Amino acid sequence: MIDGSGGRDLARLVVLDVGRLVDTGDPWEPYRLLDADGAVVEPVAAFLADLQAADRSVATLKSYGNDLLLWWRWLAAVEMPWNRATAIEGRDFARWMQIADKPIRPHWRYRDGTPPAAPAGQARRAKRPPGGVNPLTGKAGPSRKYAPSTRAHAETTLRCFYDFHLGTGQGPIVNPFPLDRSRRAARANAHHNPMDPFKHERKGRYRPSVPKRIPKRIPDEQFNELFAGLKYHRDRALLAFWVSCGARAEELLDSFQVDADPSEQLISVTRKGSQEVQLIPASPDAFVWLRLYQEEIWRRGAPRGRRHPLWFTLRRPFRQLTYPAAHAMFRRAQELLGSNWTLHDLRHTAAWRMGQDPETPLTDVQWILGHASLSTTQLYTTPDQDEVIARTLAFHARRGESAREVPSPAPGYNPDSLSILFGGR
Repeated sequence: MIDGSGGRDLARLVVLDVGRLVDTGDPWEPYRLLDADGAVVEPVAAFLADLQAADRSVATLKSYGNDLLLWWRWLAAVEMPWNRATAIEGRDFARWMQIADKPIRPHWRYRDGTPPAAPAGQARRAKRPPGGVNPLTGKAGPSRKYAPSTRAHAETTLRCFYDFHLGTGQGPIVNPFPLDRSRRAARANAHHNPMDPFKHERKGRYRPSVPKRIPKRIPDEQFNELFAGLKYHRDRALLAFWVSCGARAEELLDSFQVDADPSEQLISVTRKGSQEVQLIPASPDAFVWLRLYQEEIWRRGAPRGRRHPLWFTLRRPFRQLTYPAAHAMFRRAQELLGSNWTLHDLRHTAAWRMGQDPETPLTDVQWILGHASLSTTQLYTTPDQDEVIARTLAFHARRGESAREVPSPAPGYNPDSLSILFGGR
């Protein structure tokens, strides 16, 4: 689709949902990208195999595969082979992701694309418009546009993909996603003076600026309301662990029954990045709720043993609780409150609570969270919006009180005479 000026008419470009990323379940090839005809995309398969050899996690392969799937769909829409793409295609793709709307995909339960009608006498709850800010949490909801972080991730993925195929000789001789023009060298801070601090240099020419976000924490009042609205001991145990031990949601969900040690008040988790098994402490309440949940689920016939999963579904047949199921549980628990907290906000809340304790060293918080850099942990010492507003309002109140105070006269002066002199009674 070319307009009169010689460029693509991106406003009329229609990108179809062709191809798919398949979860194979095969450890040798966890994810496979299929084109519109159902054939395996061999360049992507070679790139994902290289990532696996570089000890990247399965989650990384999935995220990179989704970015490449979007790129392959866009190339199909502009009728451009992947190995003939130039910087013009990279520029247009960055413009398209910046302006175009994300595709709206109907739920898998709705075959015709329309939700079923609400029962008689029951009105369906109106949803908040996309992108609106939740008044309780201050967090923006899902937007119709691609977020800057999503666009930055896609740019990094595609630049690495074409860098890999520059070495294989199968791709174009020039990367469609080049470095920024200010980057004369291939690495950041080239010829850096060791006496000067390192400066932030932009990498990709079409990489967007991602705003720095302060981690959001759940206030204690909202967390107590949310916890009181839970119906099952399993959900109470999960939230108690997440908000006390600071583990990631998927790290805790992958635990086995042998990993929980109530006598020592410890639980073992496998870290997301390093894949190391680490013992982390949790609150006593978390183990109390865990025991109540286990007694309840074992009486109903759930598997019991050291090598069985720690968290099960509540319905038969009992299966290991997955992240999407836990996310749905947490979302349903917030419907009455009207909040939009995420499971990762529970980790932020635990980190903020530990970071605000003056007797807990920040290095201990770093070890519990599993951060590789202390600068990442220092983000949790940054005050949030509510704290800054409260302190600023208190500052203005103190300024107002000090302005209304009448200074006492110097020794030797009559206060009544000074009052008459300066217009007082």
